[in-house]
Amino acid sequence: MWSDTLLLAERAHLVRLLAWGAASVLAGSAVGALLAARRIPSPLLAHFAVQSAAWGAIDLLIAGIAWRGLAMRDVAGATRLDRLLWLNTGLDVGYVAVGATLAIAGWVHGRSFGAVGAGLGIVVQGVALLVLDAKFIGVLGRLVVV
Repeated sequence: MWSDTLLLAERAHLVRLLAWGAASVLAGSAVGALLAARRIPSPLLAHFAVQSAAWGAIDLLIAGIAWRGLAMRDVAGATRLDRLLWLNTGLDVGYVAVGATLAIAGWVHGRSFGAVGAGLGIVVQGVALLVLDAKFIGVLGRLVVV
């Protein structure tokens, strides 16, 4: 049956999301700790680190909740998953646009390096989520024939 293959694909997607979230939390926390320990005044890096850690924690939370709800899906469940993934992909594109806007506005209007760092952090997270979701959409499209 295709539903067991879909379950494995969904589980693999969540593992990748968990890995990305954990890596983001770790990297953001490490950069923040390094800046604090060395007393380096870098608003760009500090805001980038905060965005990385915060988005990573949210990714971990979302993946953890989704992990608990993993189950075999019928055609209707697979269709709902497909629609949710397309919604998430649209949101991912929006995150990238908002992050780019924030970074550009921060740079153009007064060289606000904190805004640039936060914007770049959002762009990185948005692109990563877009890649993860697009990859899963591709897998889902090959598995489910409706």
